[in-house]
Amino acid sequence: MDFTFTEEQQAAAEAARGVFAGVQPDAVPSPSLVPGAVAEDFDRALWTRLAEADLLSLLLGAEYGGAGLDAIALCLVLRESARVLARVPVLETSAAAAAVQAYGGEELKSALLPRAGRGEAVLTVAANGRTGHDPAELAVTAQQEGDQWLLDGVQTSVPWAHTADFVVVPAHTTADRTLLAVVPRSHQGVGLGEQVSTTGERLGELRLESARIPSRDVIDADGAWEWLRELLTTGTCALALGLGERVLAMTSEYTGKREQFGHPVATFQAVAVQAADRYIDLRAMEATLWQAAWRIASGAPGVLPASGDVAVAKIWASEGVRRVVQTAQHLHGGFGADVEYPLHRYHAWAKHLELQLGPPAAHEEALGDLLAAHPLG
Repeated sequence: MDFTFTEEQQAAAEAARGVFAGVQPDAVPSPSLVPGAVAEDFDRALWTRLAEADLLSLLLGAEYGGAGLDAIALCLVLRESARVLARVPVLETSAAAAAVQAYGGEELKSALLPRAGRGEAVLTVAANGRTGHDPAELAVTAQQEGDQWLLDGVQTSVPWAHTADFVVVPAHTTADRTLLAVVPRSHQGVGLGEQVSTTGERLGELRLESARIPSRDVIDADGAWEWLRELLTTGTCALALGLGERVLAMTSEYTGKREQFGHPVATFQAVAVQAADRYIDLRAMEATLWQAAWRIASGAPGVLPASGDVAVAKIWASEGVRRVVQTAQHLHGGFGADVEYPLHRYHAWAKHLELQLGPPAAHEEALGDLLAAHPLG
């Protein structure tokens, strides 16, 4: 198994490290100290720097001003962003734009993709369904009326919904098909309720009441939603990996300096064993992430569909990042809960990523269904 990255992928990661180098994870108030959202908007200055570095157009083709790279390159960038808790919708905009490029009509692609690549149009995806536990594609109904689609339903916990320009909404039709509608945030029949994540970031409850969307802004292609969901899930695994790696580094630095009985606590066997276990978690998260990203990027066949690799990656990402932050809190002692120290912020973000796009149990169930349908023997 060769996980060597191409020169282009490595260049994307290096550019991302440069852009994120000056980002401070405590630039906004602590979610522990404010009753509502920590900020009204995402980090627009950082968003501009990402656009200038061509990191928002990685997955787009040259005809839309992009680099034509793949899911692996995107995950490398997301990994760097999570190390500093970057408050920008890179995953949502990149994944939505990639889905439009792969499955959308020419008119939609020409109107949307160049703007998204330049950072002028911000995209997000309603991927959590009505409750966060039910399939997102069943939360909204779509009925065709002439050259328009009529959308009704509710999607919960939509990231960056209050500041994105467009929300990509999965919806099911009376013919039991799933389509993707590109819905403007400010549009007749579209409403947003206020929600707040454990991270302190604003989420939106998207309410659609007879919202009319032109057919040119609707993607009615087989497999579009499944592909977009898998890319979003894999990107979430990359965020969990970057966050976990930064947390373990913080823990190593702290336990190497903190002394008890005249010795750094890192030299105690109980501390070293716990840190080693978390290192193993991170390496498993990394291996399963790149396997899933490679399946999406290459389209290579396997014993199971790519969704199986994505499910395995998300199980490891959710459970692994939870163990990493919990161990970090334990090894930091009371200092880990200090609101002047950023560890508690990483813990809050880890909880969000653990549950985003389904907790481990949901992906274990999906993996079980795949194994039943595709016997390995």
